[in-house]
Amino acid sequence: MIGKRIVIALGGNAIQSGSATAIAQQQALNQTAEQLIEIIKQGYQVAITHGNGPQVGNILLQQIQSDSEQTPSMPLDTCGAMSQGMIGYWLENALDEQLQKEGLDKEVASIVTRVEVDPTDEAFRHPTKPIGPFYSEEGAKKQMQTDDVQFREDAGRGFRKVVPSPQPVSILEHAVIKSMVNNDTVVISTGGGGVPVYRQDNKIFGLEAVIDKDFASETLAELIQADTLIILTEVEHVYTNYNSPQQQALHEVGVEELKRFAEEGQFAAGSMLPKVRAAIAFAESKLGRKCIITSLNKALEAIEGRAGTIVKA
Repeated sequence: MIGKRIVIALGGNAIQSGSATAIAQQQALNQTAEQLIEIIKQGYQVAITHGNGPQVGNILLQQIQSDSEQTPSMPLDTCGAMSQGMIGYWLENALDEQLQKEGLDKEVASIVTRVEVDPTDEAFRHPTKPIGPFYSEEGAKKQMQTDDVQFREDAGRGFRKVVPSPQPVSILEHAVIKSMVNNDTVVISTGGGGVPVYRQDNKIFGLEAVIDKDFASETLAELIQADTLIILTEVEHVYTNYNSPQQQALHEVGVEELKRFAEEGQFAAGSMLPKVRAAIAFAESKLGRKCIITSLNKALEAIEGRAGTIVKA
């Protein structure tokens, strides 16, 4: 097992457990680091990705509320970069403390990560990802009249702006991340799916979009030639017939069987389905690769084959 390279994709519950204060989020990350160190202690080369949904949402709200001629609000791509720096800083501190406790001579570093997308991606024609504050129907219509934006009703709570969620094409910093992992550095990157960018005339431009964290993590895992992708969520397993009397946990599953379950509509589009699709893509990318979907507190057991859902080609 020693020397195996793992990408660990942290779910939102690894960062925020209720309160949005800096102290509460740092405490949540301290607990997360205590779990992650058990994997690092086994000698694995580790790259960590993370979500940023609540954090970038709060940054966006702060930008909107303080918008003025003196303090103009920043665009979504810049808010995403801010959240990467903030969460990366907190997680660096938490992991560094655990590394010191364990006497492990390892460096930890976070990288603000740009993820390249195709500006002609069909997602730009059909924005689906809700962000920012809730508006009344009248307020949403007013916003759409003044700005080139789209709004959609969200779970009966009001109307929210929706932005595209394009597929990742590449990760601009992947060679740097791979080099650091090669040197046994614990790397934090690709936060919130990364900052979506595209190239034109030798320039790089940010986009008003949100990349799915699980797809971006899968892309990173391929690019740095990881052996295992671990997608951490709130449940220990992927389940069929979830939350019903017929609920059944999947332990080790092949990609063809998992595809069939997905086609049957077994997995919710906004939660488990992206994780399943990312798992299938990684397992199919090269013979011998596997993806594990499980909870944070079962991560090490899952790596050892004793927990979680293991997806293989």
